[in-house]
Amino acid sequence: MKRTILYRLMATALVASAILYPGVAASQAAVACAKRVDIVAFLGHLSEKLSAVGKLDPNTIVEIYAAESGNWTMMVSDVSGRSCIILRGDTWESIPALPGSKA
Repeated sequence: MKRTILYRLMATALVASAILYPGVAASQAAVACAKRVDIVAFLGHLSEKLSAVGKLDPNTIVEIYAAESGNWTMMVSDVSGRSCIILRGDTWESIPALPGSKA
């Protein structure tokens, strides 16, 4: 329970900082919105695959797509099927999960 709350808080803070501090977000990507299926298809052409996903609230999720080249995209999707790319970058590195049980 505590871990879920922490993850939600971290995801919300990340999205809020991207929205409230437009200098960082603008330097990485312009916000682009479209149908989720169209954005996922476009990211597939860039060799980006779903790398991480988190639930912000019952109607919204955050998805991170990454390519082996290191390029990555953060996208927010809602239950209506609408998605917005909020950040893009390069040099993505996946960190393996530590062994042990989940809290």
